[in-house]
Amino acid sequence: MTDEQKFILWLEGRLTAHGFTPGAIDGVFDDTAKAALTAFQRARGISPSGKADVETVAALRLSSSRVSPADRDDIPDRDRPGAADARGGPWPLQRDCTKIFGDPQTQVPDRLVMVRMPWDCRAAWNPALRITRLRLHEKVADSAERCLDRASRTFDSDARHRLGLDLSGGSYAKRRMRGGSSWSMHAYGIAIDWDPQRNALRTHAPEARLSHDDARRWWEIWEDEGWVSLGRARDFDWMHVQAARI
Repeated sequence: MTDEQKFILWLEGRLTAHGFTPGAIDGVFDDTAKAALTAFQRARGISPSGKADVETVAALRLSSSRVSPADRDDIPDRDRPGAADARGGPWPLQRDCTKIFGDPQTQVPDRLVMVRMPWDCRAAWNPALRITRLRLHEKVADSAERCLDRASRTFDSDARHRLGLDLSGGSYAKRRMRGGSSWSMHAYGIAIDWDPQRNALRTHAPEARLSHDDARRWWEIWEDEGWVSLGRARDFDWMHVQAARI
């Protein structure tokens, strides 16, 4: 692998961590990757050149887990272990994820697989970018595929659009928890986000779109497989579902 390919892989990984997925992380700087980089630059107030200049690289190096002081005061302490989830189920507690899924730095990347999306889905930051697959840990992939298949049979295209299930906020991303220093569940490849604009980190019920009654069956499909909605459990981050107990 050339130095240029290594840099592009890093660039794609950092864009994904910051919420601007370039599609496949493959070391190819194509039009989709350039569009993601340009969108990132605009969001950070950088001249949208579509080039990885010094200012852009410096911004990409910044932590993708930082949140504003207002957000920090309005969400649970992300580094404080929660009470043991009495429901049990197939998935570990958050604090035990490294034991089960591997180290996010050295082991998880080799254990990721692709899970197909059974309906038309687009990147939330760029509706022109079609998301056909999600990158998830091999241990949760079959479960996620069952949930998605059930959801595709339960909700027609109009219902999925109303709920925002056709807008992907991302799956695997090697980053820390927003507002914390522990690894995000995304870094293990065991979490998926949906429609982040209407279900932002500190948007609570009933403002969060996926907190509405018509989304209940959506969450029950995941919960039947042991997945956890942070919105349903803690009333924040309603975009998020994870294969780990709190």
